[in-house]
Amino acid sequence: MLMDMPLDKARATIRWGRRKITDLRLGSSVGAIDAFLVSYPKSGRTWLRYLLSYYLAKLYDVPVDVDLSTTFKILPNFDFDAKRGLPAFERRGAAGRLPLIAVSHRDYDPRFFGDKPVVMLVRDPRDVCVSAYFHETRHKLRFNGSMRDFISDGRFGIPAIIRYHNGWADGLIPGTALIVSYEELSRDIRGAVRRILAFLEIPQNEALLDQAVERAAFDRMKQDEKTVQIPGHAYDPGDADSGRVRKGKVGGYAEYLSDSDLDQIASILRNGLSERAAALISRSGFQV
Repeated sequence: MLMDMPLDKARATIRWGRRKITDLRLGSSVGAIDAFLVSYPKSGRTWLRYLLSYYLAKLYDVPVDVDLSTTFKILPNFDFDAKRGLPAFERRGAAGRLPLIAVSHRDYDPRFFGDKPVVMLVRDPRDVCVSAYFHETRHKLRFNGSMRDFISDGRFGIPAIIRYHNGWADGLIPGTALIVSYEELSRDIRGAVRRILAFLEIPQNEALLDQAVERAAFDRMKQDEKTVQIPGHAYDPGDADSGRVRKGKVGGYAEYLSDSDLDQIASILRNGLSERAAALISRSGFQV
């Protein structure tokens, strides 16, 4: 049958089949997962994952020296990548069972996320958009237009941010989700992490938390990225705008977006965000 199809359609059919198989496999693995950490890409997940993975490795005596490469052994992606996904998870620990907290950028899907505790990380969509622009133009090389073109791009820009948050806002079940903003992490990292630990019913150890905060300091992570790259991500370590640890600045969008760009973003968000999604994003301080 595939032999009779146009090439583009055949490739699309193959991709669809692979996604269906992957979804079936993921569905069968959900029972072993204790909780999820979810976010739209470029919302600060690398920082939070790094900090939490260091804390959990120490708390549960897991024999892993956490860095940007090994962090996936403690908080794996919700996929089957050998180095970054569920197969990489390291359960061994002398101080008890390390909880399996899977990390995902996936759209909301009740088959996976419907009955699990969820920590959702949100960020000002203007900062997300700027960070995503550099990610796609300097790292992934999947976009070569202007910032203004990127803002309205359906695949990578503000419309994609809207689709993601609208879906999650409709799906989240009150009482089973904790919303944390990147801006909150930047203002009070210890307080935000304490809230996450309490929500996930993970023991709190102030000395270990202090160590984790120091280890995940932005400048230290940025320096680490020059020598230890994230698996599956090849980029130029000499290009400050191509790395995963780029600037991490709250409100940094102001250095890149014109007044016209900001008006365009605000208009697209006003016309596209659901009321619930706007409430989610407002945790970042951004008001639609």
